[in-house]
Amino acid sequence: QVRLVESGGGLVQAGGSLRLSCAASGRTFSSYAMGWFRQAPGKQREFVALINWSGGSTYYADSVKGRFTISRDNAKNTVYLQMNSLKPEDTAVYACAADSSYPRFHWGEYNFWGQGTQVTVSS
Repeated sequence: QVRLVESGGGLVQAGGSLRLSCAASGRTFSSYAMGWFRQAPGKQREFVALINWSGGSTYYADSVKGRFTISRDNAKNTVYLQMNSLKPEDTAVYACAADSSYPRFHWGEYNFWGQGTQVTVSS
């Protein structure tokens, strides 16, 4: 079992940056691959970024590639999502998820979820 808590969301102007954090409980964080997903109003939850257990492998959605960076610090039981050059279409609730398998691109394949954090990008 792992409990996930996100933080770092907020309101930012287009072109700005935010860094999301996802803190995990438990001593087995390094055995989980981690993902970030987002859901905008009226839209389905979508994949944003993945990172494997060691941090040596990552995947990104095409819509965020080159602007977002996923990373992890296993000593701190935390995964991050650095978001730069934010656009209004990035507005969504962002949630982190954990799973023992990698890669997993669909949200339905993840067993553990945080509560989410709101990111709003104004134009």
